[in-house]
Amino acid sequence: MTAPVVVILAAGQGTRMRSAVQKLLHPLCGRPIITWPIAAAQAAGAAKIVVVDSPERHLEPALAQFDGAVALAVQERPLGTADAVRAAGAEIGAAETVVVLNGDVPLVSAATLEALVQDYERTGAAGTIATTVLEDPSGYGRIVRAPDGTVERVVETKSPGDASELELHIREVNTGIFAFEAGALTAALAEVKAHNSQGEQYLPNMLPILREHERTVLAHELDDASELLQINDRRQLAEVTAVAQQQIHERHMLAGVTIVNPAATVIDAAVRIGQDTVVAPFTSLIGTTAIGTGSTVGPGCTLIDTEVGDGATVLHAYSNSAVIGDRAIVGPFTYLRPGTVLREGSKAGTFVEIKNSDVGAGTKVPHLSYIGDADIGEGTNLGASTITANYDGYRKHRTRIGSRVKTSVDTTFVAPVTVGDDAYTAAGSVIGDDVPPGALAGSPGVARSAQRNVEGYAERRRKRAEAESEDEGQKR
Repeated sequence: MTAPVVVILAAGQGTRMRSAVQKLLHPLCGRPIITWPIAAAQAAGAAKIVVVDSPERHLEPALAQFDGAVALAVQERPLGTADAVRAAGAEIGAAETVVVLNGDVPLVSAATLEALVQDYERTGAAGTIATTVLEDPSGYGRIVRAPDGTVERVVETKSPGDASELELHIREVNTGIFAFEAGALTAALAEVKAHNSQGEQYLPNMLPILREHERTVLAHELDDASELLQINDRRQLAEVTAVAQQQIHERHMLAGVTIVNPAATVIDAAVRIGQDTVVAPFTSLIGTTAIGTGSTVGPGCTLIDTEVGDGATVLHAYSNSAVIGDRAIVGPFTYLRPGTVLREGSKAGTFVEIKNSDVGAGTKVPHLSYIGDADIGEGTNLGASTITANYDGYRKHRTRIGSRVKTSVDTTFVAPVTVGDDAYTAAGSVIGDDVPPGALAGSPGVARSAQRNVEGYAERRRKRAEAESEDEGQKR
């Protein structure tokens, strides 16, 4: 198969989205809509990909991620799809095969593009149009075939009177995906005229021109109509998202991942999940999140750009740009912020927040703690309500806690401070000075003052309150 030039038409304004964001920049399962047909074209072996944008060049930032592999052409005025392809002419050059598709049909697959090109090249036609048969073809252009089965023309149905009553009964429709011989495409584009009230030059108008030049146009029928789902408004975006999400779920489940309730699970397109991992309900895996084998994630988790190792357990947790190591335990009700690294076998427990910190292997932060800008060694245990006070009002400072350290409850470390290996802290301590290895640190002193019990305190307090109440009543 010849490696084709793929032209993606994306210059429309998408006003029906009712958005300040250009239509094709809206996210679909974690990726801008425009990147979906680009990815399909790349997977299909395109020699070059050209995206046709409007003069505002809204799509240019989204194309930067492709490192120059996608060229941008500009359609100066909205004169229709044929004019949009004409705008890409300089990028087509001397290509042998050109594939044209719309940018707002993100579910088109690489396999479909490959099959279209193979069918086109096998027949030697000047052009091949991808078609499909719909139960309800309303709104689609109808394929009118000649007696020999070749494609004669496409009849639009956008306005009353565009098509005859007989043509409206045709169920085979235009998908907007074409394969052309480059030379024939260029020649026919020069002859396309606007024959409609919108004054636009439609790409299907080329088909009769090719036939006038005694060139053949054939149809390549698609079986899966879901690939043609178009996005023009947010309702259609939701419909396409549902189909794309189902495909993502099926791909992971067929690869050995258990998704307990797909209807209550969100997984972005770029997410990677290892075999025998279980994803429990009400879990969202967002962005570039990657999960190893044999882990359990959920219920009730949101992981954004997070790396999870093998055999980890993460439940009722929110994690953004963190690393959760092999066999680590997270949750419930844990917040991992960017820069957090939990090493192998470590734990971040109930109502724990960790930010920009490296927690050593086997170290436990069980509950009710805030750890920010800290480096913690291996096998350390931080008691409940351990806090690293990392901000002095002007700058952030780091806390360094060694290995096998044991902190008692309600310990606050005022950074910058370093705690040596095997050290201890006393309950209720504020640690602002470095602690030597193996030492016990506490404040205001390790030997606390003796406990004093005040007998009868509650009764005396009650009587005082009653007396105060009587005084208030007399004053009134």
